[in-house]
Amino acid sequence: MAQRSLGDNVSMAIRANTTDWNSFGRANASQRWRRQSAAMGNDMTRAIVAAASVRPGMRVLDIACGTGEPAISLATELAGGGEVVGIDISPAPLKIAAERATQRGLTNVTFQQADAHELPFPENSFDCITSRLGVMFFSDLPRALNEMRRILKPTGRVILLVWGPMHQPYFQTTIGTVLRLLPGAVAPESGRKMFALGDEGVLSQAIRQAGFSQVTEELVTVPWTWMGTPEEVWEYFQDVTVPFASLIQSISAESRDEIDAEIVKAISQYYDGTSIKFTATANIAVAAK
Repeated sequence: MAQRSLGDNVSMAIRANTTDWNSFGRANASQRWRRQSAAMGNDMTRAIVAAASVRPGMRVLDIACGTGEPAISLATELAGGGEVVGIDISPAPLKIAAERATQRGLTNVTFQQADAHELPFPENSFDCITSRLGVMFFSDLPRALNEMRRILKPTGRVILLVWGPMHQPYFQTTIGTVLRLLPGAVAPESGRKMFALGDEGVLSQAIRQAGFSQVTEELVTVPWTWMGTPEEVWEYFQDVTVPFASLIQSISAESRDEIDAEIVKAISQYYDGTSIKFTATANIAVAAK
């Protein structure tokens, strides 16, 4: 494989994701809300791990792994055999991922910074590729899919999980309330991209066009439970949901209290006094090389 210059890597990083995931404090927020965030995402992680059906001895690549999931769960499934490599475009969350793996005593998972549009692995390197809630942000999806297919072994499979439609409780009570109350507000392009692959057939068509076969796609709805108060979940949303940062920051000081109160009220519909029982709808696509 030809060597890449630092300039190539930087340009690819910019092309991979124009949203600045680091400056918004995603890694720090992930540490702050670590317990609640892990509980909230558990069922979605289980869904992609189940679809992956990994077995000991496999080599697995998890793309856009953030602070470590589903890479850590996949490594656990391998029961000490095989290997999982987790990659992300942002280095800060990868440090947290490595710490989490160490705390769990996992020795078969490693993490490295890499760009999905130019994967730093040779052809036929992996038995399985996964990505949870990352694919919809790739600036050049066909190129990223071609890269995935290139590094898969001939019998390899890819499992991609993306958000379903925006019309679901977590988003409708938070950013949906902002859009409803803020005059003239529209969702930023980065926010709309979160749901661009949620419509039936969009993701599977892109996968087929990249040359994959045996493509299946399914909308699944799982629990999305926040262990805490409505105020906390709204604060968490603002801390970590980078694609809507510009819209949230556009709320004026005069409107802020009213909008915050309405959002907390909307979230409270799902609050049982201990936790907020949202559901989340995701689209899972599975394909063979």
